[in-house]
Amino acid sequence: MNRLVLWHGWGISTGAWNSLAEQLRPAFRPHLQPLPGYDGAPAPQPYTPETLVEALLAELPTPVTLCGWSMGALLALLAAHKYPEKIERLILIGATPCFLQRDGWPYGMLPAALATFAHAIEHDALGVLKRFTALFNHNDANSRSIVRALAQTHLPPTPVLADGLALLRDIDLRAIVPEIRQPTLLLHGALDPLMPLPAAQWLQTKLPDARLEIFPLAAHAPFLSDPARCAALITDFMLQQK
Repeated sequence: MNRLVLWHGWGISTGAWNSLAEQLRPAFRPHLQPLPGYDGAPAPQPYTPETLVEALLAELPTPVTLCGWSMGALLALLAAHKYPEKIERLILIGATPCFLQRDGWPYGMLPAALATFAHAIEHDALGVLKRFTALFNHNDANSRSIVRALAQTHLPPTPVLADGLALLRDIDLRAIVPEIRQPTLLLHGALDPLMPLPAAQWLQTKLPDARLEIFPLAAHAPFLSDPARCAALITDFMLQQK
């Protein structure tokens, strides 16, 4: 049985994966692993990409196929680079190597927008999360049902949310991407306003062994917008890579 591990994104618990996990069974038994600080999992300090990856992999039998969404995809890229013997394959959904716009990288969130979220999180975490999910699903053909599904997930403690935004502010993995040699499947919404499609196209170009599948009517969460197609692509990728 292939070991398939799913890492979710910022502010969203493992419940976001439920519809995709149902589609993947019985071919696979996906392990929905919470990021540190979510669903009762302890949060390491300092809360950095390196400490999160170490904490996550310490709990897993390896080698595994890692499927990461959004912040989970960033962590999956780092894990594959630092621990290639533990990661056989990568599946990256709504992925980018660099969350913020910066010199030479126009495919991300504006620093001022992230700073606004970070300031507001201390006073109204739930409100910020609602605005965030509405933002990243803007224009998705199934945006209303996606927002409703995400509203059912568990909100982590406010310090975990704040630490996660700081992580997203600082992370930039562009330099290491060409060294990540695992077979990689990229799943990306054409309408993603948070991680624009050119970010995934950049990854496809720079990763040595990557394939990109685009969801024309999806935004940042194609696995919620079209879980059946996502599951079919993942299943095909897993079986081809045996």
